[in-house]
Amino acid sequence: MKDLMGKAIFDYQEGNYSEDLVTATHISYNDVLPVPYLFRSYDEMPKIEQHALDIARGKTLDIGCAAGSHSLYLLNKGLDVTAIDVSPNSIEVCKKRGVKQAFHRNLLDETAQYDTLLSLMNGTGIFHTIELATKYLSHMKSLLKPGGQILIDSSDVSYMYDEEDLAELKQAGIYYGELDYYLSYKGESEEVMTWLYVDFETLKKLCKPIGLNCELVKAGEHFDYLARIISS
Repeated sequence: MKDLMGKAIFDYQEGNYSEDLVTATHISYNDVLPVPYLFRSYDEMPKIEQHALDIARGKTLDIGCAAGSHSLYLLNKGLDVTAIDVSPNSIEVCKKRGVKQAFHRNLLDETAQYDTLLSLMNGTGIFHTIELATKYLSHMKSLLKPGGQILIDSSDVSYMYDEEDLAELKQAGIYYGELDYYLSYKGESEEVMTWLYVDFETLKKLCKPIGLNCELVKAGEHFDYLARIISS
C-alpha cells in the first residue's frame, strides 16, 4: 500500500495541509474526508465514538488508531493505552502527539491481552470480508483479559441498494456490506481494498459460534451502531 491516509495525516501534523482525502466505494460517488477530522477532539466526535470512549476501561488497545485522537483522550483519562495501525506514517504522528505506545502492526500480529479492544470509525472494516470476520473475531477474543470487552462500530448499508439488487446479491451468496473502497490524495490513488460494513444482527450471528456475546449499546442517527462484545 502507498499509505496515502498516513501521508495526509503526516502532512497535517507537519503543517503541510493543503488537500483533503477523497473516498468512494463501488456503490457510492466520491466523498471528501477532511484531514482535520482525523485530529478531532472528544467534543467533535460522533456520539457513538464518545460513548465508546466513556465506557472503555483498563488496559486498552486502539486498533486502527490513525492520528491517535481516541488514544490521546483515553491517555488523558489515565488509561494504559497501546495504539496500532498498518500505516507507518500514522504511527509516527501518534508518537509525535504523545502516544508513546504506538506500533506499526497488524491486529493479527498482536499477542498481548487487554481489558478493552477499541475499533472505531467503522471498526468492522478491518475484517475486510464476512469470510475473514470469524478469523479476526476469534483472534480478538484471544486478546481479551477475563472480563474484557470489544467495543466496535459499524453501519447497515442496505439502504444504499434497491430491493432487487439486494435479492440478487443474496442469491449469489454475496454479503452486501463487502465494499470495494477507493481512496486518493494529492493526485495519487491507493490500492483498492475491501472494507466490510456489518449490520448488527449479522455481527451478532458471527460472534455466537466462537463463544462471544454481542450486544447493541448505542444506535446512531444514520444506520450506524456501537456494539459491545464479551466472552460468553
